[in-house]
This record gives sequence, structure tokens and C-alpha cells, in this order.
Amino acid sequence: MAKIKPWPAGLSPDDDSERERGQAAASYTVWMKSLVFNGNGCTVYGADGRVAYRVDNYGCRGGREVFFMDRAGSSLVRIQRKSFCMFRRWEACRCLDDDGEDARPWFRVHKTWKHGCGAGAAADVVTMHGGGRTYEIEGSSRKSDYRIRGADGAIMAAVGRKRTASGVVLGDDVLTLTVGSGTDHLLALSLVVVCGIMNRRL
Repeated sequence: MAKIKPWPAGLSPDDDSERERGQAAASYTVWMKSLVFNGNGCTVYGADGRVAYRVDNYGCRGGREVFFMDRAGSSLVRIQRKSFCMFRRWEACRCLDDDGEDARPWFRVHKTWKHGCGAGAAADVVTMHGGGRTYEIEGSSRKSDYRIRGADGAIMAAVGRKRTASGVVLGDDVLTLTVGSGTDHLLALSLVVVCGIMNRRL
């Protein structure tokens, strides 16, 4: 797994181990636009304003397969739509350093409806391969404002519309992803990509 760079300023030396695992708290800017002309995808910027990651989908929006890449264009995660109609789910596999792919799914995402919460109350459930860990993407149907919660209900990462230093809210295609300490950055970023596909923004 590639390291997440750049690391935000202000981290103490005690955060070294989390930095090595890509789990220190950080913030990213996600622009729901591709850098490729006539392409569908998104671009992720780090704290220094440089491109950190990108997704390019050369087919139609909501394509069946996209690749999450680092700034050099090396594939890190492959995300596929595995079923259709109202029973759709999405499956992600890690790409290995030697251009191969781990045959085991890294995680799966499917939609579930919450009973007793009113019409349209839904969340997307993330199941990790092995270990039985689950996460919930809460509010992803709103496209520009949602949270990723752990099994204990704690918020691990949050997405919202980006604000400038002067407080101006940018368009709904410019998002801020805030990742909490102890959260795998690559997982959080991959889930943002899944939400973009589900909402046909990629």
C-alpha cells in the first residue's frame, strides 16, 4: 500500500507510527472532475495542493469498473459493480505492486434500508473481507455531505462541501474529506469513489 503524502503540518512525533500506516488524521480536497478531457472521474488533492490521487472512467458515468490511482498513474484499487437494478453492490480489490491484483475482495458495499426512520432513510453498508468488520456510509444519497461510521457508531471520516479560508462555500463538486486518526486513508478515499459511482458522478 502506498504511503499517503503529504502529511498535514502540526503532527507530533507520537504520530509517526500512524503516519507509516497511512492512518494519521488528515484532510483532502476531492474535485469530482477528471483531469482527462471528456473523461469521467475525480481528482484528490493533498494538503500541499498537489494531485495525490485520481480516478478516470473513460466510459459512461456509473461505469461497471474504475481504477483508483496514485499521482503517477499506478492502480491502487479496482472497484466493480457486481449486480444490477435495486440489488446493486460494489466490490473493491487492492492492486498489488507487481501490477497484479489480490483475488480476494478488499471490501463490499451494498445499500440497506433502516426501518422506522421514515421514507428514503437508507445507508450504505461496507463489509470488509475477513475479520467481520463493517462500516456504514451515512447520508451518501445527499452526494455532498455524508459520514463514514465504524461498527461502534464513531465517525471515522466525513465529507462535506469545501469552504475557502474566508468562509465561501464552493460548488457541490468540490468536497473536503476529513479522515480521523486511526482510519485507513486509502479505504476512506475508496469509499468516496464508490459514493461517486453510486450517485453517477463518476
